Amino acid sequence: MTGVDSLLASAERDAATWDEAGLPVDVIADAAEAGILGLDRSKDYGGFGLTAAEVGSIAERCGALCTSLRSLLTVQGLVNAAVDRWGTAEQRASWLPALTSGELIAGFAATETGAGSDLASVSTRFEAHGSDHRISGRKLWVTFGEVADVLLVLGRSSAGPTTALVETKSPGVRAEPIHGQLGMRGARLAHIELDEVVVPQDHLIAPPGFGLSHVVGTALDHGRYTIAWGCVGMSRACLADAVAHASTRVQGNTVLSEHDGVRAILGRSWVDATGARALCDRAAEQRDAREPTAIFATVAAKFAASEVAASVSQRAVQVLGAAGCASDSRVGRFFRDAKVMQIIEGATEVAELQIGDYVLGGGAR
Repeated sequence: MTGVDSLLASAERDAATWDEAGLPVDVIADAAEAGILGLDRSKDYGGFGLTAAEVGSIAERCGALCTSLRSLLTVQGLVNAAVDRWGTAEQRASWLPALTSGELIAGFAATETGAGSDLASVSTRFEAHGSDHRISGRKLWVTFGEVADVLLVLGRSSAGPTTALVETKSPGVRAEPIHGQLGMRGARLAHIELDEVVVPQDHLIAPPGFGLSHVVGTALDHGRYTIAWGCVGMSRACLADAVAHASTRVQGNTVLSEHDGVRAILGRSWVDATGARALCDRAAEQRDAREPTAIFATVAAKFAASEVAASVSQRAVQVLGAAGCASDSRVGRFFRDAKVMQIIEGATEVAELQIGDYVLGGGAR
């Protein structure tokens, strides 16, 4: 996968610039050409058919360089996964080749003002309009919503939670780009206004009523998995930067690494990052084996990896001091990004409850 190597070389060089100005359209095109938008889709649809472990490895490599690039992999992958799992044969044949190749860039429009962790509270409306549907609502924090060609939208119809693919060129769709947010600054986020958008019946993914439990459930599971691996990459990169700085920085004729406190920070960070990676490996193994516990293993991996990314990046900033606070500092950028990772695709507090329920139910014995 030479294209992936070239793309990651660009990320290593330009990630700080992308964080300030947004991931350029030509880089998104390069990512599509490299094939990272359909890594685990079937070769029948133009994908590579990679295993979960192989997808995780690429997400980790992306995560170590640029969270926004890894986010492109994540959002395209989760929309692909939802359509592949719950779309009809006709929908898969129609949408997956374009999503896998990057001909269409996707966004996931679920979050609203009153529906973040509790997506069952969405108020976006799906109303029957002849043989079609009209969708109205306002979606927040849509990753790559500024440049997306199609959105997987979660709303509510008379039958319950409903999902549809909405083309952004449709009348009534308006994107409001977001700038200056805490993290993921290069991920071209936008709020999306949907004003009586007419959507054909064949754009609905799964029957009405199954939008949250089935379609969004599949999307979030896929998203958590690649986020978890991306967080492992962030942690390992922050640790590497902290080690390099501590090994060379001299204060008062003493190299930083000679201080017991600094060595303790590095050791703790290594243990944390290694433990998070082990949970991601476990999730990969279970996903590839199609074990029923794979969904829980993914929740646990994402919880641990996002927590570790936050703590290791914080410690790395502390070790680097002023250098960690510079505008082009990788550890500073990841410190901001890691906070967002603790919120998206299942907040830390929600994951803790899920894990606690699993343990109480005997699943961890």
